[in-house]
Amino acid sequence: MRILHLSDTHLDRVGGPDEDGANGAAALRLLLDELQYLDDLDALVVTGDVADDGSREAYTRAHEFLSGYAVRRGAEVFYTTGNHDDRSAFSDVLGSGHRHPESVHEGAAGERAAVSFVGGWRMITLDTLVPGKGYGRLGRGQLDWLRELLLSQAPLGSVLAFHHPPVALDVEVQQALGLQDASELAETIRGSDVQLVLCGHFHLQILARLEQATVSVTPGVVSRIDLTARPGTERAVHGPSASLVHLGAPYGPMIHTLHARDPLMGKTVYEADEAEMREVIERLGPSQGD
Repeated sequence: MRILHLSDTHLDRVGGPDEDGANGAAALRLLLDELQYLDDLDALVVTGDVADDGSREAYTRAHEFLSGYAVRRGAEVFYTTGNHDDRSAFSDVLGSGHRHPESVHEGAAGERAAVSFVGGWRMITLDTLVPGKGYGRLGRGQLDWLRELLLSQAPLGSVLAFHHPPVALDVEVQQALGLQDASELAETIRGSDVQLVLCGHFHLQILARLEQATVSVTPGVVSRIDLTARPGTERAVHGPSASLVHLGAPYGPMIHTLHARDPLMGKTVYEADEAEMREVIERLGPSQGD
Protein backbone atom coordinates (compact mmCIF):
# COMPACT_ATOMS: atom_id res chain seq x y z
CA MET A 1 0.00 0.00 0.00
CA ARG A 2 1.16 3.51 -0.83
CA ILE A 3 0.16 6.39 1.45
CA LEU A 4 0.69 10.09 0.84
CA HIS A 5 0.99 11.59 4.32
CA LEU A 6 0.33 15.32 4.76
CA SER A 7 -0.02 17.37 7.91
CA ASP A 8 -0.39 20.92 9.16
CA THR A 9 -1.93 22.55 6.12
CA HIS A 10 -3.19 25.42 8.34
CA LEU A 11 -5.84 26.60 5.90
CA ASP A 12 -8.15 29.48 6.81
CA ARG A 13 -11.36 31.11 5.64
CA VAL A 14 -9.54 33.77 3.59
CA GLY A 15 -6.89 31.70 1.83
CA GLY A 16 -4.13 34.31 2.05
CA PRO A 17 -0.89 34.74 4.00
CA ASP A 18 -0.93 34.99 7.78
CA GLU A 19 0.84 37.69 9.82
CA ASP A 20 4.18 35.86 9.38
CA GLY A 21 3.74 35.51 5.63
CA ALA A 22 2.94 31.78 5.68
CA ASN A 23 0.18 30.86 3.24
CA GLY A 24 -1.34 27.44 3.79
CA ALA A 25 -3.49 27.49 0.66
CA ALA A 26 -0.59 28.52 -1.58
CA ALA A 27 1.72 25.96 0.04
CA LEU A 28 -0.78 23.13 -0.43
CA ARG A 29 -1.50 24.14 -4.01
CA LEU A 30 2.23 24.22 -4.81
CA LEU A 31 2.82 20.84 -3.17
CA LEU A 32 -0.02 19.14 -5.02
CA ASP A 33 1.16 20.65 -8.32
CA GLU A 34 4.62 19.24 -7.64
CA LEU A 35 3.08 15.84 -6.89
CA GLN A 36 0.99 15.70 -10.07
CA TYR A 37 2.91 12.67 -11.34
CA LEU A 38 2.63 10.77 -8.07
CA ASP A 39 0.16 8.08 -9.05
CA ASP A 40 -0.80 4.64 -7.75
CA LEU A 41 -1.81 5.86 -4.30
CA ASP A 42 -4.08 3.89 -2.00
CA ALA A 43 -4.59 6.49 0.72
CA LEU A 44 -4.03 10.16 1.44
CA VAL A 45 -3.76 10.84 5.19
CA VAL A 46 -3.89 14.35 6.70
CA THR A 47 -2.85 14.28 10.37
CA GLY A 48 -4.37 17.42 11.78
CA ASP A 49 -4.15 21.18 11.88
CA VAL A 50 -6.15 21.03 8.69
CA ALA A 51 -7.40 24.50 9.58
CA ASP A 52 -5.52 27.35 11.20
CA ASP A 53 -8.64 29.18 12.33
CA GLY A 54 -11.09 26.30 12.80
CA SER A 55 -13.47 27.71 10.21
CA ARG A 56 -15.91 25.72 8.06
CA GLU A 57 -14.47 27.52 5.05
CA ALA A 58 -11.02 26.09 5.81
CA TYR A 59 -12.32 22.51 5.90
CA THR A 60 -14.29 23.08 2.73
CA ARG A 61 -11.11 24.38 1.11
CA ALA A 62 -9.21 21.28 2.26
CA HIS A 63 -11.88 19.02 0.80
CA GLU A 64 -11.82 20.91 -2.49
CA PHE A 65 -8.03 20.70 -2.73
CA LEU A 66 -7.61 17.08 -1.72
CA SER A 67 -10.69 15.13 -2.77
CA GLY A 68 -10.14 15.67 -6.48
CA TYR A 69 -6.43 14.88 -6.18
CA ALA A 70 -7.24 11.62 -4.38
CA VAL A 71 -10.12 10.57 -6.63
CA ARG A 72 -7.96 10.90 -9.75
CA ARG A 73 -5.55 8.42 -8.14
CA GLY A 74 -8.14 6.05 -6.75
CA ALA A 75 -7.11 6.88 -3.18
CA GLU A 76 -9.17 7.19 -0.01
CA VAL A 77 -8.71 10.37 2.06
CA PHE A 78 -8.49 10.35 5.86
CA TYR A 79 -8.39 13.39 8.15
CA THR A 80 -7.67 13.82 11.84
CA THR A 81 -7.99 16.85 14.11
CA GLY A 82 -5.06 18.86 15.50
CA ASN A 83 -4.75 21.51 18.17
CA HIS A 84 -5.68 24.32 15.75
CA ASP A 85 -8.81 22.51 14.57
CA ASP A 86 -12.39 22.97 15.76
CA ARG A 87 -14.23 19.69 16.28
CA SER A 88 -17.65 21.05 15.40
CA ALA A 89 -16.63 22.70 12.13
CA PHE A 90 -14.40 19.74 11.24
CA SER A 91 -17.30 17.32 11.76
CA ASP A 92 -19.76 19.50 9.85
CA VAL A 93 -17.60 19.35 6.72
CA LEU A 94 -15.41 16.25 7.03
CA GLY A 95 -17.55 14.07 9.29
CA SER A 96 -15.50 11.44 11.09
CA GLY A 97 -12.56 12.07 8.75
CA HIS A 98 -13.44 8.87 6.84
CA ARG A 99 -15.65 8.69 3.77
CA HIS A 100 -17.18 5.33 4.69
CA PRO A 101 -16.10 4.41 8.23
CA GLU A 102 -16.71 0.88 9.41
CA SER A 103 -16.97 2.07 13.00
CA VAL A 104 -16.88 5.44 14.80
CA HIS A 105 -16.24 6.10 18.48
CA GLU A 106 -17.50 9.41 19.88
CA GLY A 107 -16.50 10.47 23.36
CA ALA A 108 -18.15 12.73 25.91
CA ALA A 109 -16.15 15.78 24.79
CA GLY A 110 -16.99 15.21 21.12
CA GLU A 111 -13.70 13.50 20.27
CA ARG A 112 -14.02 11.03 17.41
CA ALA A 113 -12.04 7.96 16.44
CA ALA A 114 -12.85 5.95 13.34
CA VAL A 115 -11.75 2.89 11.39
CA SER A 116 -11.89 1.90 7.72
CA PHE A 117 -10.21 -0.79 5.62
CA VAL A 118 -8.09 -0.14 2.54
CA GLY A 119 -6.92 -3.22 0.68
CA GLY A 120 -6.61 -5.37 3.78
CA TRP A 121 -5.01 -2.63 5.89
CA ARG A 122 -6.95 -1.24 8.84
CA MET A 123 -6.79 2.57 8.92
CA ILE A 124 -7.52 3.97 12.39
CA THR A 125 -7.73 7.70 13.08
CA LEU A 126 -7.66 9.07 16.62
CA ASP A 127 -8.44 12.50 18.06
CA THR A 128 -5.73 14.04 20.29
CA LEU A 129 -7.16 17.57 20.42
CA VAL A 130 -7.27 19.27 23.84
CA PRO A 131 -9.29 22.48 23.21
CA GLY A 132 -7.35 25.65 23.97
CA LYS A 133 -4.04 23.84 24.43
CA GLY A 134 -1.08 22.87 22.26
CA TYR A 135 -0.41 19.42 23.73
CA GLY A 136 -2.41 16.31 22.93
CA ARG A 137 -4.16 13.53 24.79
CA LEU A 138 -6.13 10.46 23.71
CA GLY A 139 -7.91 9.79 26.99
CA ARG A 140 -9.23 6.59 28.48
CA GLY A 141 -12.29 6.34 26.22
CA GLN A 142 -10.35 6.26 22.96
CA LEU A 143 -7.67 3.99 24.39
CA ASP A 144 -10.27 1.48 25.59
CA TRP A 145 -12.00 1.61 22.19
CA LEU A 146 -8.66 1.07 20.45
CA ARG A 147 -7.72 -1.82 22.74
CA GLU A 148 -11.01 -3.56 21.97
CA LEU A 149 -10.58 -2.96 18.24
CA LEU A 150 -7.07 -4.43 18.23
CA LEU A 151 -8.21 -7.69 19.82
CA SER A 152 -8.88 -8.83 16.24
CA GLN A 153 -6.21 -8.68 13.57
CA ALA A 154 -6.61 -7.04 10.18
CA PRO A 155 -5.65 -9.12 7.12
CA LEU A 156 -2.46 -7.11 6.53
CA GLY A 157 -2.08 -5.01 9.68
CA SER A 158 -3.14 -1.70 11.20
CA VAL A 159 -2.10 1.93 10.75
CA LEU A 160 -2.79 4.62 13.36
CA ALA A 161 -3.04 8.29 12.39
CA PHE A 162 -3.35 11.23 14.77
CA HIS A 163 -1.85 14.68 15.29
CA HIS A 164 0.38 14.80 18.38
CA PRO A 165 3.42 12.49 18.22
CA PRO A 166 3.99 9.96 21.01
CA VAL A 167 7.73 10.60 20.60
CA ALA A 168 9.82 13.77 20.82
CA LEU A 169 13.36 14.91 20.22
CA ASP A 170 15.36 16.48 23.06
CA VAL A 171 13.58 19.77 22.41
CA GLU A 172 11.66 21.29 25.31
CA VAL A 173 8.71 22.56 23.31
CA GLN A 174 8.22 19.17 21.66
CA GLN A 175 8.29 17.37 24.99
CA ALA A 176 5.82 19.85 26.47
CA LEU A 177 3.40 19.89 23.54
CA GLY A 178 3.48 16.26 22.39
CA LEU A 179 1.12 13.41 23.27
CA GLN A 180 0.81 13.32 27.05
CA ASP A 181 -0.46 9.74 27.35
CA ALA A 182 2.10 8.16 25.03
CA SER A 183 3.00 5.46 27.54
CA GLU A 184 -0.66 4.40 27.76
CA LEU A 185 -0.82 4.24 23.96
CA ALA A 186 2.33 2.10 23.90
CA GLU A 187 0.76 -0.33 26.36
CA THR A 188 -2.43 -0.43 24.29
CA ILE A 189 -0.74 -1.36 21.00
CA ARG A 190 1.90 -3.69 22.48
CA GLY A 191 1.77 -7.05 20.70
CA SER A 192 -1.01 -5.95 18.35
CA ASP A 193 -0.95 -5.76 14.55
CA VAL A 194 -0.22 -1.99 14.55
CA GLN A 195 2.75 -1.56 12.21
CA LEU A 196 2.76 2.19 11.56
CA VAL A 197 1.85 5.38 13.43
CA LEU A 198 1.46 8.58 11.37
CA CYS A 199 1.62 11.99 13.09
CA GLY A 200 2.29 15.68 12.42
CA HIS A 201 2.30 18.71 14.75
CA PHE A 202 6.08 19.24 15.04
CA HIS A 203 6.48 20.47 11.41
CA LEU A 204 9.59 18.33 10.91
CA GLN A 205 10.49 14.76 10.01
CA ILE A 206 11.06 12.20 12.76
CA LEU A 207 11.33 8.41 12.51
CA ALA A 208 11.08 6.43 15.73
CA ARG A 209 9.65 3.30 17.33
CA LEU A 210 6.73 2.77 19.67
CA GLU A 211 6.69 -0.87 20.73
CA GLN A 212 6.62 -2.86 17.46
CA ALA A 213 5.36 0.07 15.37
CA THR A 214 7.30 2.56 13.26
CA VAL A 215 6.38 6.16 14.09
CA SER A 216 6.60 8.63 11.21
CA VAL A 217 6.20 12.36 11.88
CA THR A 218 5.88 14.24 8.61
CA PRO A 219 7.03 17.84 8.03
CA GLY A 220 4.38 20.53 7.77
CA VAL A 221 2.84 21.68 4.53
CA VAL A 222 2.60 25.34 5.59
CA SER A 223 6.13 25.51 7.09
CA ARG A 224 9.00 23.45 8.48
CA ILE A 225 10.86 23.83 11.77
CA ASP A 226 14.61 24.37 11.32
CA LEU A 227 16.51 22.57 14.10
CA THR A 228 19.72 24.49 13.34
CA ALA A 229 18.31 27.43 15.33
CA ARG A 230 19.91 28.24 18.68
CA PRO A 231 18.79 25.84 21.45
CA GLY A 232 15.74 27.14 23.30
CA THR A 233 14.60 29.17 20.29
CA GLU A 234 12.52 28.20 17.27
CA ARG A 235 12.83 29.04 13.59
CA ALA A 236 10.21 28.11 10.98
CA VAL A 237 11.08 28.20 7.28
CA HIS A 238 9.20 27.96 4.01
CA GLY A 239 9.11 24.71 2.06
CA PRO A 240 5.96 22.55 1.70
CA SER A 241 6.74 18.91 2.45
CA ALA A 242 5.02 15.55 2.77
CA SER A 243 5.89 11.86 3.15
CA LEU A 244 5.37 8.90 0.83
CA VAL A 245 4.91 5.64 2.73
CA HIS A 246 5.23 2.15 1.25
CA LEU A 247 3.64 -0.59 3.35
CA GLY A 248 3.95 -4.29 2.61
CA ALA A 249 7.26 -3.89 0.76
CA PRO A 250 10.02 -6.40 1.59
CA TYR A 251 11.77 -3.77 3.72
CA GLY A 252 8.65 -1.87 4.73
CA PRO A 253 7.52 0.42 5.94
CA MET A 254 9.63 2.51 3.58
CA ILE A 255 9.21 6.27 4.00
CA HIS A 256 10.46 9.02 1.72
CA THR A 257 10.18 12.77 2.34
CA LEU A 258 8.89 14.86 -0.56
CA HIS A 259 9.72 18.57 -0.90
CA ALA A 260 8.04 21.04 -3.25
CA ARG A 261 10.38 23.24 -5.30
CA ASP A 262 9.38 26.41 -3.50
CA PRO A 263 11.22 29.60 -4.55
CA LEU A 264 11.02 30.61 -0.88
CA MET A 265 12.51 27.29 0.30
CA GLY A 266 14.52 27.78 3.49
CA LYS A 267 13.60 31.43 3.95
CA THR A 268 12.47 32.35 7.44
CA VAL A 269 8.75 32.43 8.27
CA TYR A 270 9.27 33.38 11.92
CA GLU A 271 11.81 33.19 14.73
CA ALA A 272 10.94 32.94 18.42
CA ASP A 273 13.47 33.63 21.17
CA GLU A 274 13.82 31.85 24.52
CA ALA A 275 11.33 34.11 26.32
CA GLU A 276 8.72 33.67 23.59
CA MET A 277 9.14 29.89 23.62
CA ARG A 278 8.85 29.80 27.40
CA GLU A 279 5.58 31.74 27.15
CA VAL A 280 4.28 29.29 24.53
CA ILE A 281 5.08 26.31 26.74
CA GLU A 282 3.50 27.89 29.82
CA ARG A 283 0.36 28.97 27.94
CA LEU A 284 -0.22 25.92 25.75
CA GLY A 285 1.44 23.12 27.73
CA PRO A 286 -0.07 21.01 30.51
CA SER A 287 -0.72 22.64 33.85
CA GLN A 288 -1.01 20.95 37.22
CA GLY A 289 -4.00 18.67 37.22
CA ASP A 290 -4.15 18.27 33.42
